[in-house]
Amino acid sequence: MRIGIIVAMDKELRQLQQVFKDSDVIVEKCGIGKVNAALGAQRMINTYKPDCIISSGCAGGNGDDINIQDIIVSSELCYHDVYCGRAIDDTTVYGQVQGLPARYQADPELLKKALSIKPADIRLHKGLIVTGDWFVDSKEKMREIIGHFPEAKAIDMESCAIAQTCYINKVPFISFRVVSDIPLRDTDASQYHNFWDTVAEKSFETTKTFVEKVKSEK
Repeated sequence: MRIGIIVAMDKELRQLQQVFKDSDVIVEKCGIGKVNAALGAQRMINTYKPDCIISSGCAGGNGDDINIQDIIVSSELCYHDVYCGRAIDDTTVYGQVQGLPARYQADPELLKKALSIKPADIRLHKGLIVTGDWFVDSKEKMREIIGHFPEAKAIDMESCAIAQTCYINKVPFISFRVVSDIPLRDTDASQYHNFWDTVAEKSFETTKTFVEKVKSEK
């Protein structure tokens, strides 16, 4: 089974390349943001024809039950910065690209396998991941996003764009995001910066556990 993992940044790429250094798993960097994410996903699909793609890396967390180093597994994904209006189609909802799903569903088999693993000292949560071209470093911006999507568990800048690309190409997809910061409990993104010095490497090992399970149960 050929598995592709897409990350946004060099620091994520370096950590995951170490985790998968003796593996045939394809780990590539797309760059930050939705356009880079979609281009990176399409490039991976065209070049390697993976059986599934995982969006990995970090994300801002949301919810009283969410803490730094927890992992959010996408059950569904949408955009928090897309609005197509109602001039042509009054059924299109906030966060939906007109003519495409309002929310992209994670592959059910991948989701089932992800939720079955029990990493030591790390909690997994399934839920909605919302994506947009905005690094959320203020409580005001976070409140605006959560006002539209109160059930969101994580906010990132790539996952939904990768999900959309996989949907169009009929490639199974899931996002596996480590909570690096919780904007509603922070004011200057200090949690995010401290995350890279303390817990990132341990968290990415959980992605390896998930991948091993997928490969062993193909």
